Amino acid sequence: MTENRPAKPQTGRNNLDPHLDRYAARTAGMTASEIRALFAVASRPEVVSLAGGMPNLAALPLDTLSAQVGEIIAEEGLVALQYGSAHGIPALRDQICEIMALEGIKAHPDDVVVTVGSQMGLDMVTRLFCDPGDVVIAEGPSYVGALGSFSAYQANVVHVAMDEHGLVPEGLREALRQAEKAGQRVKFLYTIPNFHNPAGVTLSVERRPEIVEICREHGVLIIEDNPYGLLGFDGQTYPALRSLDPDNVVYLGSFSKTFASGLRVGWVLAPHAVREKLVLAAESATLCPPTFNQMIVSRYLATHDWKGQIKKFRENYRERRDAMLSALHQYLPPGCSWTNPDGGFYVWVTVPEGVDTKAMLPRAVTARVAYASGTGFYADGFGSRQMRLSYCYPTPERIREGVRRLAAVLESEMDLSRTFGSVKARTIPGPETPSPDTV
Repeated sequence: MTENRPAKPQTGRNNLDPHLDRYAARTAGMTASEIRALFAVASRPEVVSLAGGMPNLAALPLDTLSAQVGEIIAEEGLVALQYGSAHGIPALRDQICEIMALEGIKAHPDDVVVTVGSQMGLDMVTRLFCDPGDVVIAEGPSYVGALGSFSAYQANVVHVAMDEHGLVPEGLREALRQAEKAGQRVKFLYTIPNFHNPAGVTLSVERRPEIVEICREHGVLIIEDNPYGLLGFDGQTYPALRSLDPDNVVYLGSFSKTFASGLRVGWVLAPHAVREKLVLAAESATLCPPTFNQMIVSRYLATHDWKGQIKKFRENYRERRDAMLSALHQYLPPGCSWTNPDGGFYVWVTVPEGVDTKAMLPRAVTARVAYASGTGFYADGFGSRQMRLSYCYPTPERIREGVRRLAAVLESEMDLSRTFGSVKARTIPGPETPSPDTV
């Protein structure tokens, strides 16, 4: 070399990224969102966004929380602002066990690992269990953030159908039979049993033991993701899958939906041996989750009527759900169908044949309404006739106006389809990476 500069990789190709040949092979699974670029437009105040899954925090007691944060700094600042354990602070782990007991879970605080949101827990679990080419079973559709993690670790996702009662047991059996017949290694079933994201349905109580038994028979681990479990509109909680088989279920929980998403505090409850590896994985990922944030959550749980606060959230979201369902009945054209959620944040809409919701999205944003197209919630390119509508954040009035605008766009698309014929749905190579507005 005659100059003091690094040699460029010689590939014979003209690449915009000079580091392209240096990346690890697994980065091929890190696909960019096809709709993320639209959210800069969708966030404008004149656009009604039915796309984002942001919790509505207006009911939080901000004055009380502000005072408590000041108290933590004044009384325990040297601890709160210092490094902590990758395991999480003991007081919060005790409180998490009390919360999970509402769903029938008997847990020891030592088996709880506090994470930076439950997404971190999901990523760590995938890193621990999945080699390239391994199979993950997931509901179809499934949470986009989970699909992104599975793809990043080069796992192959096999979707199993749901109906109004959640994951279909016979579909799970058949998927496992087919995988075994093909010589594939199924590492785990990933499931959101309560108020599913994006489908809005809940796994029936009758099916839960059957799902657990099927996985036990086939030697398949269960990853139970439950951020919405306490947000049932009638106040009902369901028995966690973890409560039915503690040795074969890894449970993911979060305070993002029941307290404050910006604090990024979640947890993993795992069998003891798995917990040891999770702590090591957490140390390598973050060294330790933020102690200060954990202490804020812990003091809130200790001093505030958090169950009453969750009740307020449920009432707010139920009012918004009702506004959404009423508007769908009033405005959407014939041939559309949708789920009827009993909790959580989302309604899953299916549109008539010939309409591609991904292709329609830019035109919807032009009409000042946004949604999440269905293809982002499948790993195999399906979902072009579906969309996820979120009712958690907009006011009821904004929800009704958003659905009215969406219906007009949809009717226009149906007219085009009748005039020019159906547009063949396009297949995408992998799941769409989530942004803060889409998770």
